[in-house]
Amino acid sequence: MQPKIMMKKKSISASKASLVLFLCQMISALDVPLDSKLLEELSQPPTITQQSPKDYIVDPRENIVIQCEAKGKPPPSFSWTRNGTHFDIDKDAQVTMKPNSGTLVINIMNGGKAEAYEGVYQCTARNERGAAISNNIVIRPSRSPLWTKEKLEPNQVREGDSLVLHCRPPVGLPPPIIFWMDNAFQRLPQSERVSQGLNGDLYFSNVQPEDTREDYICYARFNHTQTIQQKQPISVKVFSMDSLNDTIAANLSDTDIYGARPVTERQPVLLTPTGSTSTKVELRGNVLLLECIAAGLPTPVIRWIKEGGELPANRTFFENFKKTLKIIDVSEADSGNYKCIARNTLGSAHHVISVTVKAAPYWITAPRNLVLSPGEDGTLICRANGNPKPSISWLANGVPIAIAPEDPSRKVDGDTIIFSQVQERSSAVYQCNASNEYGYLLANAFVNVLAEPPRILTPANKLYQVIADSPALLDCAYFGSPKPEIEWFKGVKGSILRGSEYIFHDNGTLEIPVAQKDSTGAYTCVARNKLGKIQNEVQLEIKDPTVIIKQPEYKVIQRYGQVSFECIIKHDSTLLPTVIWLKDNDELPDDERFLVGKDNLTIMNVTDKDDGTYTCIVNTTLDSVSASAVLTVVAAPPTPAIIYARPNPPFDLELTGQLERSVELSWIPGDENNSPITNFVIEYEDGLHEPGVWHYQTEVPGTQTTVQLKLSPYVNYSFRVIAVNEIGRSQPSEPSEQYLTKSANPDENPSNVQGIGSEPDNLVITWESLKGFQSNGPGLQYKVSWRQKDVDDEWTSVIVANVSKYIVSGTPTFVPYEIKVQALNDLGYAPEPSEVIGHSGEDLPMVAPGNVQVHVINSTLAKVHWDPVPLKTVRGHLQGYKVYYWKVQSLSRRSRRHVEKKILTFRGNKTFGMLPGLEPYSTYKLNVRVANGKGEGPASPDKVFRTPEGVPSSPSFLKITNPTLDSLTLEWGSPTHPNGVLTSYILKFQPINNTHELGPLVEIRIPANESSLILKNLNYSTRYKFYFNAQTSVGSGNQITEEAVTIMDEAGILHPAVGAGKVQPLYPRIRNVTTAAAETYANISWEYEGPDHAHFYVEYGVAGSKEDWKKEIVNGSRSFFVLKGLTPGTAYKVRVGAEGLSGFRSSEDVFETGPAMASRQVDIATQGWFIGLMCAVALLILILLIVCFIRRNKGGKYPVKEKEDAHADPEIQPMKEDDGTFGEYSDAEDHKPLKKGSRTPSDRTVKKEDSDDSLVDYGEGVNGQFNEDGSFIGQYSGKKEKEPAEGNESSEAPSPVNAMNSFV
Repeated sequence: MQPKIMMKKKSISASKASLVLFLCQMISALDVPLDSKLLEELSQPPTITQQSPKDYIVDPRENIVIQCEAKGKPPPSFSWTRNGTHFDIDKDAQVTMKPNSGTLVINIMNGGKAEAYEGVYQCTARNERGAAISNNIVIRPSRSPLWTKEKLEPNQVREGDSLVLHCRPPVGLPPPIIFWMDNAFQRLPQSERVSQGLNGDLYFSNVQPEDTREDYICYARFNHTQTIQQKQPISVKVFSMDSLNDTIAANLSDTDIYGARPVTERQPVLLTPTGSTSTKVELRGNVLLLECIAAGLPTPVIRWIKEGGELPANRTFFENFKKTLKIIDVSEADSGNYKCIARNTLGSAHHVISVTVKAAPYWITAPRNLVLSPGEDGTLICRANGNPKPSISWLANGVPIAIAPEDPSRKVDGDTIIFSQVQERSSAVYQCNASNEYGYLLANAFVNVLAEPPRILTPANKLYQVIADSPALLDCAYFGSPKPEIEWFKGVKGSILRGSEYIFHDNGTLEIPVAQKDSTGAYTCVARNKLGKIQNEVQLEIKDPTVIIKQPEYKVIQRYGQVSFECIIKHDSTLLPTVIWLKDNDELPDDERFLVGKDNLTIMNVTDKDDGTYTCIVNTTLDSVSASAVLTVVAAPPTPAIIYARPNPPFDLELTGQLERSVELSWIPGDENNSPITNFVIEYEDGLHEPGVWHYQTEVPGTQTTVQLKLSPYVNYSFRVIAVNEIGRSQPSEPSEQYLTKSANPDENPSNVQGIGSEPDNLVITWESLKGFQSNGPGLQYKVSWRQKDVDDEWTSVIVANVSKYIVSGTPTFVPYEIKVQALNDLGYAPEPSEVIGHSGEDLPMVAPGNVQVHVINSTLAKVHWDPVPLKTVRGHLQGYKVYYWKVQSLSRRSRRHVEKKILTFRGNKTFGMLPGLEPYSTYKLNVRVANGKGEGPASPDKVFRTPEGVPSSPSFLKITNPTLDSLTLEWGSPTHPNGVLTSYILKFQPINNTHELGPLVEIRIPANESSLILKNLNYSTRYKFYFNAQTSVGSGNQITEEAVTIMDEAGILHPAVGAGKVQPLYPRIRNVTTAAAETYANISWEYEGPDHAHFYVEYGVAGSKEDWKKEIVNGSRSFFVLKGLTPGTAYKVRVGAEGLSGFRSSEDVFETGPAMASRQVDIATQGWFIGLMCAVALLILILLIVCFIRRNKGGKYPVKEKEDAHADPEIQPMKEDDGTFGEYSDAEDHKPLKKGSRTPSDRTVKKEDSDDSLVDYGEGVNGQFNEDGSFIGQYSGKKEKEPAEGNESSEAPSPVNAMNSFV
């Protein structure tokens, strides 16, 4: 039963009341302008501006950040609930809230457990005007469980039969991405015959012999934690009866291998889904995926239809070779029956999927914020739809409205809240919740009741300019609560504006539809409500319109003619117009033939492409007008063959209007010879000063035959004219009559006046003389004047002939002079010249810098200080100070050598400088001199200083000779640069096994006076790597490295006598180049047979590119190298060579880097369960050792010596796969010893008996590596510190999970 509302003593239904109040809201509800200053001053309930997603899956290894940001006035405070109860963050040390924010940060990285914080969180933002709440945020940590171990039987299949390989990945959060690869990390090829289903299984419509392999591996990638899990390899063997030989066939029964039937074709059968019908429910807006995979021979083809309708256009896609139907953004209209039909040449099969589209709630009308004045009415409307229909519930300030504090102005009517006669206490935040079984929607909308006096937001005295007869819009943006009434007045004391000639807009704007000149003036806007009144004045100016008084006219012009369009305008004097010409509504061609004048457009030498419409557009800041005209280009009348040539020279030159400084020259053009004249060049001859020499004067357009020429005095002018067209220049015209201009005083003075002394007692004054016609008259001379600067002296002057230099003798050394040079002739002087500053001659500096001090900073750098010399003693321009320094003696060597002095110059008035590049442990001398433009002054007394010891250079050589069964002889040379007193040599060495792994490092200190050493008690037939460097008291110098091999036993191939005391060279060969690539780098390894001490290099480039190979040098004689800086997702070619062996290099190998992906993994070594497991394993091994020791003492026999011989390096033995302990045999079936450091055959295949653990089990984070030869070293083999590192290369290769990511 609907409630009744009394309004003006009349009873109306609640629905009608809602409608009436809604209309009232639309009329009276306030819109708050987006004015920053206004928004800062108004009170406002909280509004949630940012929050975390409803379903929030977090990384369990990283801190959890639950966002909650809100705004309001005053700023809101924040609180949280967890699982429906208050969450007191102050009681949990792991939880903090960001300042001035509601965002929570849960510290997981410092001991917290993500699982402990699973739950449903909700944020509340509250101030004095209400409370807003966030969605329910469900926090769940992501999970990437390991694969369940299972025993997989080999699949033996008859050729042509169907097959399904099940993946059954572990259930993770979120679900993993499934893909199939082989043990070489290569994607298994898929086609219409072989494809992966939506559930991750691999389907074979029919198997072929090439499907036989033992490494079908299903991988599950958990993107949230960037981990990959690997299923145990699956073996498939396809039997073809035609290929079986008689011996095998004789041993099989009639029913073996599917009865040994021949391969027969068969009609399609659906592998998935099963049966003839199935159902599917999908939510509105999601992606609908339907799948049909069929078996059959030949391979069936899949087709999809919708029964009783068409597949939706633009939203339907086919994937997985049309086995998957994909419809995006589904709606209820997509419900229906979808049929997939599998067909081959023998028949067809079909399956019908009944699709029902449900819908989580979605908005029809979400509630909107409501700003009201006291006493006003309004409504909040919340309408949502869904399937099934959602239920609507209301909350007030986060509390269900049924139990919220009562508000007499509020009434709830289903999806509408009706407000009447609100007061300021009615301000609150209301929440609408629309929910059904598939989800919910939550929206906050506040009711803000404000009582504010009027405010006018339009700037005072704003100027509006309008063209006459156009509309004028005068703004009066305002705000107030209740909504103010707006009135307009013209002038300060004018009456209120009313009538049809004005339009008053709701936003306060006054519109004058047709503004006239008399509309100019001041207008006043008044805003008032019951709380106050305010007014604002604006100015209106009316401008004259812009008019084209002479428009361009239609023109017809012959080809190669000339045409002009006029565009004369009239505009308001206070507006600045701009004129633009367009051709066919586009810019004019960039062609010099188009000449744009002030009032016209001229086109020279018109061609057919100039045909079109030409528009003149005139723009001002207030208006724009335009006018157009059409140009039609027609062909000229037929004429004989046209001969184009240079124009004939102009003739009949005439001078008129002769004045002292100008004359007018006119001429008659010669024949243009079928090519229009583009311009005329005017030249002149000065018969008085340079007879016979013609100079360029000016040039004018080809349409002009008269020019006004500017002249200089005292020049006997003759002129000639040259015509120019596109073919070239004409011959010069005959010279005009001569015209001698009258003499006059010089107009200018000499330029580039300088005063520089050549000797200590003179001043040389120089200048550039005037040209002949610059003299302006006969008798050109120069008045040279000078006086000493800053001294109260009179000018000394001398008049010299037409020269360019004068020398003043007897001057003091290096003093400044003021200098000026003035031109004069028989008629008088030129204008007063400007003064320049010069200096008399320099002399060598008189004194040396004093108080020279040296501060030795380190063994190669010193700092020298000195006192500056008095400037008066410099006697010239100070150039700087020069430091002379040289090495007197090396303290570590007594031999003397030729003294080489070095000079460093420090510009300007510096008093210190750095001396770099000194030799350590040496004696140096230095002195300092000051320099000017004349030269250097005397040197300061020599200053002696010494540099301290430094680290030595590397030993000059390291040779390894006389290899025996268990010893090697080392010989070396002292460092070329000891840089001090040698205290000792440091020798480090370690064995290298067949997989290039380094053994334990041994260090030996050798006295400095030794030059050889015999190493004994070494392992036979073992390669060793040596690192050798010298030491001073300061530290160790650079090291050199070398490798050598002890010989085999007496029956071995390399006997000391045969080798003559050295390791015998082998036939050089580089083979087995392998690569292990990641996103931006690759580990390159190879095997080398040949002479020792070979120096390798790696060449690489982009596969298929013609660019030159890039070359990288490998430090030492290592057989591995890491290429860095590669581009992700790019195929590269690589090869390896040896220095000094021309043309000796490996064959090429090709690899591809993977796509760039972030790699984040948990370090397994830091997990508590792993540490506990390792402790248990260690305790078990200790117990076994004790038992073995006791039994051995009792007489038990164990083949320890044989096992040690078979496994020379126990540190790199693999672990047994069953219990994780260190084992000695490869497998229970063959009981053969493993090769050292390797668990994988050389062809990189993985046997089905190998571990079924995922790659992540073997390496988490940085602990998972590739070995130097590219093989994988897991977590259990440990991380080896390789001492010492050489160069900049690193032998650390990418994580295996990164490598896996690069293939996905």
